[in-house]
Amino acid sequence: DTLVFKVLGKMYALCDIENFESINLKCNPEVAIELRERFESVKPGYHMNKKHWNTIVVNRDMDDAELYRWIDHSYDLVVSGLPKNKQAELR
Repeated sequence: DTLVFKVLGKMYALCDIENFESINLKCNPEVAIELRERFESVKPGYHMNKKHWNTIVVNRDMDDAELYRWIDHSYDLVVSGLPKNKQAELR
């Protein structure tokens, strides 16, 4: 029931496929705390490492453009952690 998004085998997002109420996204730890303070819809990652993951409840106080930005951030964060040769494959 969970849709997992990966880049070269590394997860950067996941959500419930039946009941899309929230999405888990990887996040820089300092930024994760800032987002939790700024948005009511952002919580520590449900069933995830709460230091590196946020759960964002959709359709609350974060608009779609902001959510898309954090999806991109999650993807970019995972890509930046890949070996340089794997990053080159993506270019």
